Amino acid sequence: MSEQNTPEAFVFYQYDPSLAAAVIFTFLFFGTSTLHVYQLSRTRTWYFTALVLGGIMEAIGYVGRILSSRQSPNWTLGPFIIQAMLLLIAPALFAASIYMILGRIVLALDGEKHCLIKRKWLTKIFVAGDVVSFLVLSGGSGLQTNKDIKVVQTGERVILAGLLIQVVFFGVFMLVALLFHQRILRDPTHASMSPNLPWQKHLHVLYIVSALIMIRSVVRVVEYIQGFEGYILSHEAFLYIFDGLLMFIALAIFNWIHPSELIPGKGRGRKVPSRDVSMNNL
Repeated sequence: MSEQNTPEAFVFYQYDPSLAAAVIFTFLFFGTSTLHVYQLSRTRTWYFTALVLGGIMEAIGYVGRILSSRQSPNWTLGPFIIQAMLLLIAPALFAASIYMILGRIVLALDGEKHCLIKRKWLTKIFVAGDVVSFLVLSGGSGLQTNKDIKVVQTGERVILAGLLIQVVFFGVFMLVALLFHQRILRDPTHASMSPNLPWQKHLHVLYIVSALIMIRSVVRVVEYIQGFEGYILSHEAFLYIFDGLLMFIALAIFNWIHPSELIPGKGRGRKVPSRDVSMNNL
């Protein structure tokens, strides 16, 4: 602990991490992720693999906080790295699956003419941005494992850049989804009028989950603008309210309204007639 108290050393936490909160969120994320694994294998919605992996990463991240909470105030590097990296980058995997859902909705509705970006590029562009954000965030998180405060501050700037990339791509994505929705309502396709294809329900789910991820990302941006000694990073409640809780709600919503409903003969929804386009053919 003496090393952490030197002027140029990095102190892992500005508070004593809560054991109870970490245990609760570990169980919550393991629970929703386990259900997602079952839904994934049953419905074969493989494009949801990234989201499931993100949920598992969230659960393991909170395990790291459990370990840290039992070490206060003599924290070790390992548990801190686990929670810092995994909780920061996991939502990028949620975003990747969300991008793929919109591409499949466009395909299912035969609605490419209504989409601001051609379908063949739609998923590729946004997932590419997500990958860049993921790599930048991972790199910044790696720098934060150094006990030299100057290296940590560099890591904060790298993380901030990764979060801003995520926010920009996600903002453009939400605009593309809204414009597509408006246009296809004004000029419906044959597939969009099928009673067996509940596409509007899934677009609304997409909006809700996207808003949750956007709120979380914006709070994280403010957090890293303030710096390690800022108000947000100094108060553990922000992590659980604006990160853990929002991301758990996002996963739980997809447990409840699973995109497998849009795959003929697979999910909990009714079977879509063969003339309708499958969501699984992107």
